[in-house]
Amino acid sequence: MKAALVSGTPDGVAAVEQRRRPTRPGGDAVVEDVVALVDELRAVAGPPVEAVGLVVPGIVDEAAGTGVYSANLGWRDHPFRAAVEAATGLPTAFGHDVRAGGLAELRLGSARDLTDAVIMPIGTGIAAALVLGGRVSPAPGEVGHVDVGHGDPCGCGQRGCVEARASSAAIARRYAERANRQVSGAAEVARLLEAGDPDAAAVWEEAVDALARGILLVAALLGPEAVVLGGGLALAGPLLTDPLGERLDELITFQRRPELRLAALGDEAGCLGAALLAIDMLEDR
Repeated sequence: MKAALVSGTPDGVAAVEQRRRPTRPGGDAVVEDVVALVDELRAVAGPPVEAVGLVVPGIVDEAAGTGVYSANLGWRDHPFRAAVEAATGLPTAFGHDVRAGGLAELRLGSARDLTDAVIMPIGTGIAAALVLGGRVSPAPGEVGHVDVGHGDPCGCGQRGCVEARASSAAIARRYAERANRQVSGAAEVARLLEAGDPDAAAVWEEAVDALARGILLVAALLGPEAVVLGGGLALAGPLLTDPLGERLDELITFQRRPELRLAALGDEAGCLGAALLAIDMLEDR
């Protein structure tokens, strides 16, 4: 869980203070920790804090302020906005973590010059913010749960999902299963790949293929100018983008070939996007 005390305007925000803590599963636990973080950051703020911006993963209902479903964190129909407003006394903007990060990249980062784009952070799971006509669409953008045909089970209950092979968590898990050796995460698999480890190479190739097939579907449906890759896996840089671009070139027939870009805001994107949602909410009042 990432939190920040943020100041700024709809056109530019900056984190003043930042906090992190492990995410506990369950909606009640998340609300409890959010409220504790808000109290902690209010205590160090100079001017009074005006609002809270809260964004969560999974399927969300922004209008109702509800976390509809999270496969990884285990909630259904949790009233996040109402609970945080009641506990903090502050107006709370509520949204989806990936779409909020996409909003930050659109206004402040690597998508600033784009009208149609897919902003795709790759972490524990994979989702996407869809920028259509210069605005972040409210569409779910669950690219990670597109079936690309490999047949492996996914935590969502389906098989063949992009996320089951290409997420950072999946890469680490699949390497450990293949090599019978635990790794700290996808970054370690990337280091082993560079060192010539054949198991790392096999897992990485399968991840790139799944990701390319997911992007191909998005290209066929939406024709974005670019795909902006974020999250922990994007820190691999050319180790990811070079083979991904090559695999896209092999797969594409008629689809518009999207440019591949790396996100500019790193793991600050979600916090900054949540702040932009809160500022937009205050501006609209």
